Amino acid sequence: MLFKRVKPLDQILATAEKKALTRQLGAFQLTMLGIGAIIGTGIFVLTAEAGQKAGPGMMISFVIAAIVCALAALAYAELAAMVPVAGSAYTYTYGVLGEGMAWVVGWALVLEYTIAASTVCVGWSGYVNGLLAHAGYGLPDFLRTGPMDGGTFNLLAFLIGMAVTFLLVIGTSKSAKVNTVLVIIKVLALTAFIFVAFPAVKDPNFKPFMPTGWGSPMGGIGVLGAAASIFFAYVGFDAISTAAEETKNPNRNIPIGLIASLGVCTIYYLLVSYSAIGSIGSQPMLGPNGVALQPGTPEMAAACKASEALVCSREALAHVLRVLNHNELGNLIGLAAGIALPSVILTMTYGQTRIFFTMARDGLLPSGLSKIHPRFHTPHVITLITGVFVSIFGALYPVGQLADITNSGTLFAFMMVAVGVMVLRVTQPDRKRPFRTPAVWIVCPLAVLGCLLLFINLPPVTLKVFFGWGVVGLVVYYLYGHRKSHLANGTEPA
Repeated sequence: MLFKRVKPLDQILATAEKKALTRQLGAFQLTMLGIGAIIGTGIFVLTAEAGQKAGPGMMISFVIAAIVCALAALAYAELAAMVPVAGSAYTYTYGVLGEGMAWVVGWALVLEYTIAASTVCVGWSGYVNGLLAHAGYGLPDFLRTGPMDGGTFNLLAFLIGMAVTFLLVIGTSKSAKVNTVLVIIKVLALTAFIFVAFPAVKDPNFKPFMPTGWGSPMGGIGVLGAAASIFFAYVGFDAISTAAEETKNPNRNIPIGLIASLGVCTIYYLLVSYSAIGSIGSQPMLGPNGVALQPGTPEMAAACKASEALVCSREALAHVLRVLNHNELGNLIGLAAGIALPSVILTMTYGQTRIFFTMARDGLLPSGLSKIHPRFHTPHVITLITGVFVSIFGALYPVGQLADITNSGTLFAFMMVAVGVMVLRVTQPDRKRPFRTPAVWIVCPLAVLGCLLLFINLPPVTLKVFFGWGVVGLVVYYLYGHRKSHLANGTEPA
């Protein structure tokens, strides 16, 4: 049943033209969109968590995650150039593997985009709460974290989520311009960090290099466990493909945006992680039995109470500079993160709304969700709904838990895209491909295996959430989407 109702790619393109979004984004804006989505909480916040899981070996984790993303990016580039419409992996799956699998992928993408946006809301609030506390204007403890993280309601996470939602409602072009400014601030902040911390690198800080080893499936510790978590640092490059329908000359600009943004970010990540580890060290905190403590546990919190270790910080990069006696620069890095992290929330929320927009246009969700604002020309209904949920999740849950859930949905979507490329190479070999994945029968199988490797190294509770969410999605599909589908009923909107 899941593999029936395949929507021909030509029909997907025709449907998009009937109710299309305005094409207004170029290659530079797309690259900035990708960098804006990629550089964020992963490098600014989760570096500490990766250090706790792998020690200095987290550098290998960054490389592993980058390789998996690069393989997936090559697959994304081919499909995005062939099918330049909104919807990302959902749309591609609809045209290759069928409506049911497309729904499963679209449902999984909620974990990627909505939960990722919530994750960054929490990461942003950590930096801003820290800055406010240093300035003497700190919020009460119960308003600094959510109930799942020792508090009551993360007020700042909620407010930033709603602010970004408003910005997205008033227009894509406006939000893209703001995003470009924020990306520049982030890149300058990381450049300043590298410039100061790199010269302070000392060889002893890298020993032992892999104190927790490679790790084991579902263990959550070791180089692979850290790679499964730090994968969040790369989540977002595929948001470029969700903007395909609003891109000028997508056949050229989508592949440029995907590959350029991933390349720039990978170089920065390696330089930043090397500088952070080498300057102050990143050895994990150990329990009484000599085993590395799991991040986010009461034992870890107790061990970190009187420690200035990198793995204990919620403001990893600012913390490194303060330890190096660059207090003012550390505060400036914290300020830059506070100013710039909203660009990631913007991009993730943007991507989610475009996926829901496309699913509603296909009849799998209520058509009212695909309404376009007469003045701002944006899908305002679904943007507002998505933004409210992003803000609420950010107000309630801790950053590490949200990041791992995000990774589960992302890895699944990446696997489906790579499979889709291979299927189309067999079933439609003559279709025009403005961008062709090189060595496709090597790249795509490796992309699938790489995603699967990281997927099984996520914590068990994360995998339970993923499969539970999938079951709920199938119930929703068979109760609504399966019956209301435009493809099944021949009711494509005119």
